[in-house]
Amino acid sequence: MNEKKTNKLKILNDPIYGFISIPNELIYDLIEHPYFQRLRRISQMGLSHLVYPGANHSRFQHAIGCIYLMQKAVRILRFKGIQISKDEANGLYIAILLHDIGHGAFSHALENNIISGIDHETISLKFMEVLNDEFDGKLSLAIDIFKGNSPRNFLHQLISSQLDMDRLDYLNRDSFYTGVAEGNISSERLITMLNVKEDCLVVEEKGIYSVEKFIVARRLMYWQVYLHKTGLVAEKLLGKILKRAKDLTFNGQKLPASKAFTYFLEQKSSIEEISIETLKTFAKLDDYDIFSAIKEWISFDDKVLSKLSESLINRILPKIEIQKEPLSESYIETIKKEVKNTFNLTDDELNYFVYTGRIQNQAYDATKNNIQILYKNGTIKDVTEASDHLNLQALSNTVYKYYICYPKK
Repeated sequence: MNEKKTNKLKILNDPIYGFISIPNELIYDLIEHPYFQRLRRISQMGLSHLVYPGANHSRFQHAIGCIYLMQKAVRILRFKGIQISKDEANGLYIAILLHDIGHGAFSHALENNIISGIDHETISLKFMEVLNDEFDGKLSLAIDIFKGNSPRNFLHQLISSQLDMDRLDYLNRDSFYTGVAEGNISSERLITMLNVKEDCLVVEEKGIYSVEKFIVARRLMYWQVYLHKTGLVAEKLLGKILKRAKDLTFNGQKLPASKAFTYFLEQKSSIEEISIETLKTFAKLDDYDIFSAIKEWISFDDKVLSKLSESLINRILPKIEIQKEPLSESYIETIKKEVKNTFNLTDDELNYFVYTGRIQNQAYDATKNNIQILYKNGTIKDVTEASDHLNLQALSNTVYKYYICYPKK
């Protein structure tokens, strides 16, 4: 006799927040779904563990943390008299739970490399639509909130803005697992200071210092962690490995890889619309597929792929130079000539070993989804106008840096 499985596990223990309760059986069933369970095998911070050994946490942990913060935000706003229905609250929980379900292997490191032409938000939405069919339309409101189609704007802002539950969790979580204390923010105080004015999410005046600390923490985490030069060069190396593997595949060579990984290696161009077949295959792909293949490629008979793969697996990373001004063409050519001669490379092979690029950091964007401060008299100001922090206006400017990567001698 087939008895319906009962959902017994309602509480998870999280190292950041302690015990996290699952709101209802629908949320539990979504967490149990294979599409969501895949996030256990997707690194939250790509290859940052090569810099910070503790940074091995997953997208799964982040998503669970986000739903905890969203429950807290709903309770606070209701306490302050903001009407949020049971269906709207559930829509928020589902939307924040699934907001990163479309991330591919190693999160941002391989975005637009595995499926070229489509970002992870688009894939997340596609997963949500497929799950909505599977769950008889119960995700419809969550999808509207995720897309910003809900008639209540502040609901979308809780999912995606410059002070959303996503950012509040990942800054604290990544700070915890890397041990970089500068990212430690008071998410509880920030959420407690939230309110809604004219259908917009705002922060009450007494929370302005917490917002300032949040923006500064975000800037520091980007320079110290997300854009750390060793993590950056490791991710660029991973991208070069995948490019070489694809180039060899297009030229008719058969590389050892899982079926799911092979499917994407054989994809010849960017796609505008992701098919159900592609989505189901993507759902089978995770960090393990990529690393298992790269370990095999060390012994592959293509010297470029072999050398690049060995460099990543054994952490013999290229040298990276970063500076504030663009690199001169003459300097780039000098590096290329030296590497070409030292390693006896063709011009085509050289592009896999010497490469340049630009990184950018903008802690706060005052032009969109900005953080509004609510004063006691009911007026609202952008945080850069409301703050007396001397550097806050400067932090809204985009800072660019330029890099070159090449093999160590």
